[in-house]
Amino acid sequence: MPLLLNRPFAFQFVAAVVLPAAYGLLTGYLLGVSSAGYAIASIAGILGGIFAGYDHLGSDQGFLRGICGGLLFGVFILVGHSIFHDTAKATLPHPHGVLVGITTILGGILGAIGGGRRAKREGATAPKTA
Repeated sequence: MPLLLNRPFAFQFVAAVVLPAAYGLLTGYLLGVSSAGYAIASIAGILGGIFAGYDHLGSDQGFLRGICGGLLFGVFILVGHSIFHDTAKATLPHPHGVLVGITTILGGILGAIGGGRRAKREGATAPKTA
């Protein structure tokens, strides 16, 4: 599987920006529909964070991708919820912005795990820059 940076720009943009934002909107919609649906979507987002990190060679690159994806995911959960519903079916932290912090930190950790696993599998590390 090619690294994200070796793919066309349009693919990079969709994978790194559009997907986490769209999935956050979907998760925000589910937040107002069903607590179970929201929980399932959130757990599936964990797998998405690891797979996103796997697009990179090394935990440092995966971490950066995860931070960005987690930030977009968390912000768009709140945006989606505010667009589609007034009442959450699951408990959100107070203030709600804390959710964005949580998704950002978890995204970074999960992306680092994915990138580290990719580097280990390929028996290499990310190239060093001076």
